[in-house]
Amino acid sequence: MRVQKIVLAYSGGLDTSVILKWLAREYDCPIIAYSADIGQHEDWTAVEAKGLATGAEKVIISDLREEFVRDYIFPAFRANAIYEGSYLLGTSLARPLIAREQIRIAAQEGADAVSHGATGKGNDQVRFELSYLALNPKITIIAPWRIWDLNSRQKLLAFAREHDIPVPVTRKNPYSSDENLLHISFEGGLLEDPWNEPDEDMFKLTVSPEKAPDRPTYIEIDFKQGTPVAVDGQRLGPVEMMTRLNTLGGANGIGRLDLVENRFVGMKSRGVYETPGGTVLRIAHRDLETITMDREVMQIRDSLVPRYSQLIYNGFWFAPEMQLLQRTMDDTQSTVNGTVRLKLYKGNCIAVGRKSVNSLYSESFATFEEDEVYNQADATGFIRLNALRLRIQAHQRLK
Repeated sequence: MRVQKIVLAYSGGLDTSVILKWLAREYDCPIIAYSADIGQHEDWTAVEAKGLATGAEKVIISDLREEFVRDYIFPAFRANAIYEGSYLLGTSLARPLIAREQIRIAAQEGADAVSHGATGKGNDQVRFELSYLALNPKITIIAPWRIWDLNSRQKLLAFAREHDIPVPVTRKNPYSSDENLLHISFEGGLLEDPWNEPDEDMFKLTVSPEKAPDRPTYIEIDFKQGTPVAVDGQRLGPVEMMTRLNTLGGANGIGRLDLVENRFVGMKSRGVYETPGGTVLRIAHRDLETITMDREVMQIRDSLVPRYSQLIYNGFWFAPEMQLLQRTMDDTQSTVNGTVRLKLYKGNCIAVGRKSVNSLYSESFATFEEDEVYNQADATGFIRLNALRLRIQAHQRLK
């Protein structure tokens, strides 16, 4: 395969550092190392220096934090996206954004190929490449893990030593990790045995619930059309919002998840996640919907959440069906305005109050005390009509 220039999605870690050197040797063409800042704690000056030292013609670092929260996290949370009942899609949501910027840089720099560090076993290869092809069907895709012979961690380490590439992975930190403003994930190492409990010193964003404060923290989150806009009355931009909620949730031990999930490629995989701010946000949002959304609208929307979440997980962010579902999800949010009060305490996030100018809750109808708006005798006909088919079946059985 003859290519003129390659844009590599580059993190500065072991895999993409080896890939950068390998691409330069294998294809003998300029390589642009591209890194996306989506909120991970990183020394970007060091990443740039390492990329240039490893053979990149240029290193481009794109600050995508605002776009990530505004255009990916918030839309997904308006839809209450969740995969297999527990995973809040922190990695899945980031991949299409990273891929879109990579395709933009390829066009800007005159590159005819893109490359990534995802393995042939994982979901990320699918997410990246479906996004590439949806945005530029003519682009050449180079997936080293599917074509080279460096098919083990030991071979990667040997290649890195041979070419004087610094290795960040140690026995003390053997995990494959992905971090952004929504979460951090951990895979590999002792976690490959699903019976092993994660080491406490592995966690970065959350304290253990046992060590969380002995007194609860109360906060209030304001929403406008399903999007969070303020915490404790202070209006916050998207990045500031996620940063604040991550701090509050993490300090109270909220957002840890130990999950064996079903990968799109067919195998099961064990991952451990920390999603403190996202966990708080989802609980608050769903609680506000209980007083602002019509029952039938909510039931239809909820029936679409598994499909919507699966599309994100499987990498179909730019597919037409995803666009259709997003418009539908956003349509349901027009009345989701108001404030939720939450109690954060030792790993628990509990909604304890909610209010909205769009509230459908009526105390005069719901009260157990005497009222003048609801005739309880009406329930007799309501029940008998709903029981009609059941009564007919019962009569048939009695014959």
